[in-house]
Amino acid sequence: MKQQLVIVAALAVCAGPFVIGQTPSQTPATSAASTLAPGDWPQWRGPNRDGISRETGLLQQWPAGGPPVVWTAKGLGGGYGAVAVKGTRVFVQGLRGRETFVHSLNRADGAYLWSKSLGSGGDNDRGPGPRGTPTLDGDRLYVLTESGNLYCLREDGTEIWQKNILREFGGSNIQWLISESPLIDGDRVIVTPGGRSAGMVALDKMTGKTIWTAKELGDEAGYSSAVVVDVEGVRAYTTFTASAGVGVRASDGKLLWRYAPAANGTANITTPVVQGNRVFYTSAYGTGGGLVTLQAGNGALSAKEVYFTRDMQNHHGGVVLVGGTLYGFNNAILTALDFASGKMLWRDRSVGKGAVTYADGRLYMLSENNVLGLAEVTPQGYRETGRFEIPDQGLPSWAHPAVSGGRLYIRNQGLLMVYDVRAK
Repeated sequence: MKQQLVIVAALAVCAGPFVIGQTPSQTPATSAASTLAPGDWPQWRGPNRDGISRETGLLQQWPAGGPPVVWTAKGLGGGYGAVAVKGTRVFVQGLRGRETFVHSLNRADGAYLWSKSLGSGGDNDRGPGPRGTPTLDGDRLYVLTESGNLYCLREDGTEIWQKNILREFGGSNIQWLISESPLIDGDRVIVTPGGRSAGMVALDKMTGKTIWTAKELGDEAGYSSAVVVDVEGVRAYTTFTASAGVGVRASDGKLLWRYAPAANGTANITTPVVQGNRVFYTSAYGTGGGLVTLQAGNGALSAKEVYFTRDMQNHHGGVVLVGGTLYGFNNAILTALDFASGKMLWRDRSVGKGAVTYADGRLYMLSENNVLGLAEVTPQGYRETGRFEIPDQGLPSWAHPAVSGGRLYIRNQGLLMVYDVRAK
């Protein structure tokens, strides 16, 4: 395959932590609180799934060589998934040998608390391993593997329920393997099996029982993850399938809209960006991005295109919306767009194609070539305030940065590096 796609990787690996069912070599930290604390990063792309941290008091410029390292954890195994952070724990997925795992680490020092096998891992021409990020909800975590195994676990790793969403809902694994991170909304968990009459499904988060299947949505799954939309009391879930940006009514799974112009035929990856009644979808491979507005009526929502642009062809790294400006990589070029109009404000080669996260007036950028950058967020132009390199693990560094509790979490295959980014 000529082009790099977002989805995975592999390393194999290593040693150290104990596995569920074995005796730990150390005393686990106390359980995380059942409610979120400021600075928790409990799921894919943070508290609101938008790649934005609300933290302040962070470094505005990095010293030469980057901020200080707090700790490094080795032996996660292969994969591109990011971290979820809550209370005293850090959760991350990885492939060891032929099994796919979820790990629980001590937030203070990175020591392994437990590791649980979630079944056979997956492989492809970009390497094996999980692509998803665990979702934390109260005292439970929800984990979807690259092979379609969906688990609900307690924070100590004990299993509550599990099912394979491909087998149960008639889906087939996609070319570069399932990359979705489960969405928790109220009493349900939302995933996209891509079945003929079950493109998206809602399950009872406590039992795993089916609440509804989106019978009118038969798209194959994309590599995206769902987010919530709420317009004038009509609640919906939107994601990027293999064919279109779609919206499904939260109450019963009815398909409400399809938006195909921003989809390509190779890999639709980027999580939709939602602001009020507006949703932005974007993909790479010569395509671009489009903004739609949603209008409520008769208990449903309809979508109308506002604009389409070729100036945001986002591959794997996501886009963030800050103060009316959309920031993300248009292929390999960091680009700022006016969200309302789609007008390009500026572009810069920056650190090269990568993933973006926002915190305290800065963009945190991780290029696929192992370079971390920090830049001021401004519609006036690119202003870099730091960069450094991380260890090369032999595959693209595609995992998204997470900012939590004054720390920057960078996962690169089997390594998790944590930096102190608090202003002194």
